[in-house]
Amino acid sequence: MKEIQIKNINKVYKDAPALQNVSLTLEYGKVYGLLGRHGAGKSTLINIISNKVFADSGEVLIDGFSAKENMDIQEKIFCMSSADDLYDKEAKVKDIYKWTNRFYASFDIDKAFEIAMLFGLDTWLKSKELSIGYQSILKLSVALSLDVPYLILDEPFLGLGANHRALFYKILSDDYEKNKRTIIIATHLTDEITNIIEDVILIDNGKLLLQESHESLLSGGYSISGFKTDVDEYSQDKNVIRFDEYEGIKVAYILGDRTVLPQNTNLQVKVLNLQELFAKLTEKGGN
Repeated sequence: MKEIQIKNINKVYKDAPALQNVSLTLEYGKVYGLLGRHGAGKSTLINIISNKVFADSGEVLIDGFSAKENMDIQEKIFCMSSADDLYDKEAKVKDIYKWTNRFYASFDIDKAFEIAMLFGLDTWLKSKELSIGYQSILKLSVALSLDVPYLILDEPFLGLGANHRALFYKILSDDYEKNKRTIIIATHLTDEITNIIEDVILIDNGKLLLQESHESLLSGGYSISGFKTDVDEYSQDKNVIRFDEYEGIKVAYILGDRTVLPQNTNLQVKVLNLQELFAKLTEKGGN
């Protein structure tokens, strides 16, 4: 079966846990949003998947085979890294494409040049001469031109303006329709990917908080606000992820099916978007 299985992964850096017993399965042919605040463990996890970092314990299986130091398996994966040392800074964009074409059999160099043209990326410029946004575009043009079954994009929106982000969404969506594969987008900018992703994976402090379909997560996320006693009574048998109080008004943030509100109640219901759910699930000092 085509899938990525992550089993009981642990990783510690200098006595600080980066990942703690993380287990999840990534099905083939889906677009995943790997969400988490800065330092949550996203980059560590994808570096372990792509064999750039080794876990202290646990294992990653890709299509049923261990990903660790397995070149045949690693050829199925490409990770667009957020690191700024991915390419030779003295190399021109066009030469980076030519170098990539020599080392990756699945690279479509014509597609890379086409994407560069769409974004207005000058391929005669050296990597060091590019702005942060155009460095991201360079990395994206390479990643999207590789025909691999597992594509990981780590913080792909760095430095991109609204127009370039919209163009990226269109290119990615068109590519996904023509070439189904597993795409993992790791980001802390949840609003940027809400219309792209199918499943949500949320990591916080190195722990897996949830993995759920985007649709079911949004349909089951809501808040109830009102007087404290009413909110407490309504939410006593619910999956409350956080309580807030503001000048006598209490708010409960809940995951799960909504029940009918009592008649003549002062309670107010609000459906939560992905950004609000992400914020409440990862806020410090919550319930």
